[in-house]
Formats: sequence, C-alpha cells, structure tokens
Amino acid sequence: MIKARLREVLNNCFTVGVEKGYWSDAAAGDYNLEVPKNPAHGDFSTNLAMVMAGKERRNPRELAGRLVELLGGCPELVERVEIAGPGFVNIVVPTAVWQAVLPQICNEDTAFGRSRVGAGRKVLVEFVSANPTGPLSVGHGRQAVLGDAIARLLAAVGYDVTREYYYNDAGRQMRVLGESTRARYLELLGLPFTFPEDGYQGDYIVDIARQLESEAGDSLKAVVEVTPFKEKAERVIMDDINATLARLDIRFDNYFNEHTLYEDGKLDEVVAALRDKGLVYEQDDAVWFKTTLFGHDKDRVLIKSTGEPTYRLPDIAYHREKFRRGFDWMVDIFGSDHIATVPDVLAGVRALGYDDAKVTVVLHQFVTLVREGKQVKMSTRKATFVTVDELLDEVGADVARFFFLMRKADSQLEFDLDLATKESQENPVYYVQYGHARLASIQKQAVAKGADRGELAAVDLALLVESEELTLLKTLAAYPGLVEGAAQALEPHRIIFFLQDLAGQFHSYYNKHRIIGEEAALTRARLWLAEAVRVVFRNGLNLIGVAAPDTM
Repeated sequence: MIKARLREVLNNCFTVGVEKGYWSDAAAGDYNLEVPKNPAHGDFSTNLAMVMAGKERRNPRELAGRLVELLGGCPELVERVEIAGPGFVNIVVPTAVWQAVLPQICNEDTAFGRSRVGAGRKVLVEFVSANPTGPLSVGHGRQAVLGDAIARLLAAVGYDVTREYYYNDAGRQMRVLGESTRARYLELLGLPFTFPEDGYQGDYIVDIARQLESEAGDSLKAVVEVTPFKEKAERVIMDDINATLARLDIRFDNYFNEHTLYEDGKLDEVVAALRDKGLVYEQDDAVWFKTTLFGHDKDRVLIKSTGEPTYRLPDIAYHREKFRRGFDWMVDIFGSDHIATVPDVLAGVRALGYDDAKVTVVLHQFVTLVREGKQVKMSTRKATFVTVDELLDEVGADVARFFFLMRKADSQLEFDLDLATKESQENPVYYVQYGHARLASIQKQAVAKGADRGELAAVDLALLVESEELTLLKTLAAYPGLVEGAAQALEPHRIIFFLQDLAGQFHSYYNKHRIIGEEAALTRARLWLAEAVRVVFRNGLNLIGVAAPDTM
C-alpha cells in the first residue's frame, strides 16, 4: 500500500536521475526498498545509491546525496530523508500518511488485503491426493491445510483457483486393501481366513468388514475375487477422508482418478509422443526415458519389464492433462518423500513440449506430535499412525490449522499437544483469537457506556500520535503487501507470523493506553483504530481458515 506508493516515487526519482545525468540506468530493477529492522532507521530504507555505486564505481554517499535531493520533491509522502552508513538512504513518511490508512481499512472492510494482481489467471492447486487405503494421517493433515491456505491466498489476490484431489483406486495397494477387508469379513463370520502379509492394519478395516457383514450377511463368504471387498473399502474410506477434510473446512472442486489415465489410453499416448521425439528406448524388456538429456545422472524406467508403469509415467500423463485443460499455473503440494520424483515429472513435461516453469512444487516436511516432551507415535483407535480425526478430536480445527501453518513448509513441524490444548495466551492460536475477541468486546463496551465512535469522516485521526498507535498503523498498512507476497511465494506461514506480531502489538497497546477514556475526541479516534485492527485480524484469520471469535 504505502510501500508500493513510495516504491513508485523512488522509481520516478531514479528515472529523473538518469535524465539529469546523475547516474546511468544500469541499476534499473536491481535496488530494494525495505522496512528497516530498527525503527530508528526510518520507515523505509533503500540501497539504490549503493547498487548504483557498485555498477559505476562511484562514491555511494555522493549518489545518496543526489537521491535525497530528488526525494525532497515529494513532501506528501516523504517527511525526512537521511543518509546512513556507506550509502543507505532512510526515509521517514509523514504521520498523516499513516493515519490515513485507517479509513481505507474500515471502508474496504472484508476487501482490505485483497487485490487483482492475479488478473484472473487460472491456477490448479493439487493437494492431499491420498489414495483411499486408510484414514488421513497428521502428515496428510499438514498438506491439506497447507494446500487449502495456498488456494485461499491465491484466490484473495485475484487468481481463478481450482482445488483438485488426485488419487488412484487401482493397483497392488488397492488389491491388498480388498484382501485385508475380505480377511476381516471372514473372521467376523467365524470362518478360516488368511490375512495378507503386508495387509492394512487398524480398526478401520474391521469397521468396514462389519458394515459389509451387516449389508450382505454371509453371501460373500465364498467370493474369492477381491473386487466387492475393495470397492466397499474404497467407498467407506473416501467418504471418511472427505468427512475429515470437511471438519477442516476443506473442499475440492474436482477429483481426478489416476485410473482414468489408463482407461483413456493417456499413458500410451505419452510413451508414443516421447518415442516420436527419440526420447525412449527399450532395454532389459523395460521402456526407458532418456532423462540424461535433461541433466539427470541416469535414465529412468517408464515401464517395467513386467509391463507395469512406474510412478513417473502416470504422473507425467496427469500433468500433460493439466496443461491441456488450460491452466496458466499448476501448484503441486507434496510430502518431502516425493523429492526424487519431481525432477522426472518436470523432465517429462518439458519433453512433451510444455513449459515446466508453469509447474511449482511445494514440498512439506513431516509432522511430529509431542506430548510432555515425548513423541506420540501410535494411534489408539484407527490405524498404526495418528489420524487427523484423532488430532481434531483433541485440539479442534482452528488449533490444528494454525499449528500446521506455523512453520515454513520445508521445515520440520513439531506439534506440541500440551501447548495446543492450553486456553491461555501461551497458546499462539488463543493469543491471536483473543486479540480479535478483545477488540469486539471493546466496541460492545463503548456502546454500553454511550461512547459513540461517530462517523469516521468526522473523526480527528490526527490525535493518534502515540508510538504504539503509529506502530499499529504501520503494521496494518503492510498487510496488503504481505498477502500479495505470501500468495506469490506460496507461503501462508507469513500470515501466521503477521497475526502473531499484530497480536503482540495490540495487547501491548491495550495494556498501556485506555481506548475508552474521558476525552471524547480521542476515544472516537481510538475506537476507530481498534475497529481497523479488528478488521485486519478477522481478514487474516479468514485467509488461513481460522475462526475470528467475538467472545472467548
């Protein structure tokens, strides 16, 4: 917002400097405008003079002096400019500019922080994509929340977002699922059974078999074919997965079944296309992809000697279908165990003539649940891992979503169950949500005390001069830029960090200054400031799918 406006001023000054012969255009696009870590260094700082000095081998402080001269011609946005250190230029923005942020926030309300930078470009976000062989683990939970938050961010900045779930209901793992269900079904009937050596464990298989017994009685006892058992298990598990995701307020626009790629001949089409380009060959009865031509250390197998495709082939075919469906940007959310598969798929995309730069892969690390300082390893009910449902039963959806997003995707996530269940300000979710609830309470108190905040246009915002008030206004002003940056970088954890900082600033302000006081004009200004902070709290929490409660 203000930073964008100041960046435009800085760019204009740079252009004028070129025209006046102060410097060349060699530094165009290479300099930065940042918020200094130390507030004493101004509201913003630029390295323009230092970058230019490096390119032209000149004195950076001399060039900084020229920039100060040019910035002086924009008093409506620049109050004071100082040269610091070897040639940084620090800029102080007039207090009135920060105060003017408040009406914009309150007038835009739910739209504040949203933009059209995405310009309606079509983006496909693929996430979760767990095959229907069991309930979602907490690792799937992290991916689900991460993918949904990324989709929310992209939609907030103007992209046309489609959420897609890719899964496979065929292959060996599904056969084993069917065999596992059949074995438990026979067991319930008191008949002899053989449980597959690598079968699926957990009470959920018994539950599915019990449903099957209730529906079909013993009519399937002589059925050797696993299909009815597999199909029943798939339906139940997929329904269970969707119910779990609904608890997290996550829904998909489309489900894509890997099996359709086989049925529709898409795999054969991909192999034929690569063969026409001279990029596949046969060796040891297998079909190989010449990935060494794309910088890999060795070629990769596409079809095994058994005739079964490796994971690479359907994944390449699936991504070709994404391009064919007209998406401008494809975002894949995978667990870090997929790190070795990504280069092969992208090589396949390139080999087929598509721009693999339009595919962005976000890899997330795994989740470790901790209680009393010790890792929680086993589930008590559903499977040999902790399920998302079990986690939600214990901590709730808001806490789960917030904690899953508290770290950057590629960082290991330690989920502290003791902290997550605390109803105190030690719990970061509680701390942020309590900020919104406190703000909502302030507005109710004002009404009860007859402290009318009045029409915003008539309020004297120039009374907001306390350092804590200006800090809050500066933080609020940064929110739209933060959302845009988080969306473009696919990093929703930035929203979490922002909300925690905002909560800390507001709680500190509230503890130091009375919002509803004896001076009516100051009270009105502070009530509108409180409303602006509440709006940004709510918008930020909504962006990550966490509730903004009015009471706690």
